[in-house]
Amino acid sequence: MRVAGERFYSGAMAKQVNRKSVSRGLPRVAVVVSRYNASITDKLEAGAIAAWEDVGGQRGDVIVVPAAGSWEIVPLTMAACDRDDIDGVVTLGCIIKGETTHDRILADAVAKGLIDVMMTTGKPVSLGVLTVENVAQAQARAGGDQGNKGAEAMLALVETWRAMMQLAGKGTEKAGVMNKPDKAKGVMGVHVKKQKKNGGSKR
Repeated sequence: MRVAGERFYSGAMAKQVNRKSVSRGLPRVAVVVSRYNASITDKLEAGAIAAWEDVGGQRGDVIVVPAAGSWEIVPLTMAACDRDDIDGVVTLGCIIKGETTHDRILADAVAKGLIDVMMTTGKPVSLGVLTVENVAQAQARAGGDQGNKGAEAMLALVETWRAMMQLAGKGTEKAGVMNKPDKAKGVMGVHVKKQKKNGGSKR
């Protein structure tokens, strides 16, 4: 795994870590991101990290776990949730419709698998896996005119974790953290500031 902003795994991240953002009423978060369609998922990841910083988190407190594709997101999310030092997981990916029904079968399996992870572990998992008809729709949802679904997924994770803590009687900050999209009002998504590009190779 690697710390947000770094391009490679750090062996030290396999060990238990104490993160400063916890003292700010934030969960200990892992981001599992598919490297398939990386031109889209890189932007989703950047949006998620920007949203994390917007709610008071520190960039280095997020563990980023690259997945080969959307299918592999599920077992990696389960492995992350099994760690005592992770409170919740943001999942990011991009499934684009092709000539067959493979995209729908894959999307349904990933969604069901992530629900199973939540029900098994009791930890929140947010769904930032795009399921789109074409590249243009993906780009619109990765920092385009439809906002950034990576940012939405991060904010939803923080909000859900806080609500779960309140329900469990473990006092934390007010649950609501995000300006929610509302298509009826023409609010199409969460937009974040553009992030500086990080150096290093991309898979």
